[in-house]
Amino acid sequence: MTLRQNFTKGLIKENPVLVLILGTCPTLAVSTGVSSALGMGAAATVVLLCSNIVISALRNVIPDKVRIPCYIVLIAGFVTMVQMLVKAFAPALDASLGIYLPLIVVNCIILGRAEMFANKNKVLDSAVDALGMGAGFTLALLLMATIREVLGNGTWMGIQIPVLAENHISIMTMAPGGFLVFGILIAIVNKISGNKNSKKEFGCAGCPSAEICGKASCGGKEEAE
Repeated sequence: MTLRQNFTKGLIKENPVLVLILGTCPTLAVSTGVSSALGMGAAATVVLLCSNIVISALRNVIPDKVRIPCYIVLIAGFVTMVQMLVKAFAPALDASLGIYLPLIVVNCIILGRAEMFANKNKVLDSAVDALGMGAGFTLALLLMATIREVLGNGTWMGIQIPVLAENHISIMTMAPGGFLVFGILIAIVNKISGNKNSKKEFGCAGCPSAEICGKASCGGKEEAE
């Protein structure tokens, strides 16, 4: 896979939110406004980039048995630094993101890319992968936030839109509106990327997280059957 392919796969083909269905909680929570969505996307991308680079550089040093705790400590350190920078230079953004900024530590996109990619590839490839996945995450947030803010508040980045400002659909800024937009975007991306629903048996073959769990959870079920 070339560097270009490595980067672009995260935009649509393997979009972490709309294809792999990762990071759903912050996606639904902060996508009520474009500014907060961009802030979350930027913060997550910085953490993803830094953690991928460091984990890839130390992949031959970190013992296999304690790799997950080590990854979490590294990710938590980068999240803490990003949070301190946001608090110092963008307090309004920090207030809008609230608890979801420190919760980047447990964002499954970050840990998933560390385990599935950075742990097995060189530093440059891991950095490009992080940028691609971060861009895909930010793009998904931006699309959702644009739809929800325009229809729900009649604004975009706080700028009022004529007609919609007086005739907005308030439910779009609530949880039902978030799930509705989320589902529609997933359907559109599946159509664009050519993913077709097919009847599959439950198992590791169809699970995007199989490599993370090491097929341990599925293995127990298959043996029981």
